[in-house]
Amino acid sequence: MNAKANTDAPRAWQRMLSGRRLDLLDPSPLDIEIEDIAHGLARVARWNGQTRGDHTFSVAEHSLLVEAIAGDLDTSVPAKHRLAALLHDAPEYVIGDLISPFKAALPLDYRTFEARLLAAIHLRFGLPAELPEETAKLIKRADKIAAYYEAVGLAGFSQSEARRFFGPPKRLSPALVTTLTALRPLPASEGEDRFLKRFHELAR
Repeated sequence: MNAKANTDAPRAWQRMLSGRRLDLLDPSPLDIEIEDIAHGLARVARWNGQTRGDHTFSVAEHSLLVEAIAGDLDTSVPAKHRLAALLHDAPEYVIGDLISPFKAALPLDYRTFEARLLAAIHLRFGLPAELPEETAKLIKRADKIAAYYEAVGLAGFSQSEARRFFGPPKRLSPALVTTLTALRPLPASEGEDRFLKRFHELAR
């Protein structure tokens, strides 16, 4: 009876290129590898792929922007919290990047599902399952600023439209603004390499 029940149960795990099998309903930190995260995020498109350029603008590239913006907004933020900023969208390496309007329309509790996976990722890399409120707010603010520049530079939004949805970007250094106003999508392999390099710099 039990054997039949196990056979009939739907598969809830995904096999990674590393060979790990990640249970999506009960994710274990032991089944999470940064190489799998980098590979997946570099191949997940932001904005459902509706961006200019010969390549998709990936979640890996977005994650690098958010980490850089968080560090620019608060130069005293510790490396482990910058690492959390880099990993803020890490669950999307297996569940994809659903745009906000679609998340709101889903009948399931998507955000709880996403939060459970992010907590496992945090534990895998020595971060608290739940970030301090101040750090979480900083990352959220950096996320919205990144979305603003992506929207205007890549996704066809006007500045006024982007400000309405994401708020006006403020308090950034001129050097970073220059970078953010010249975004270009990278080949997946380059986005993956840059993400991995930054991860190892922050995790040292």
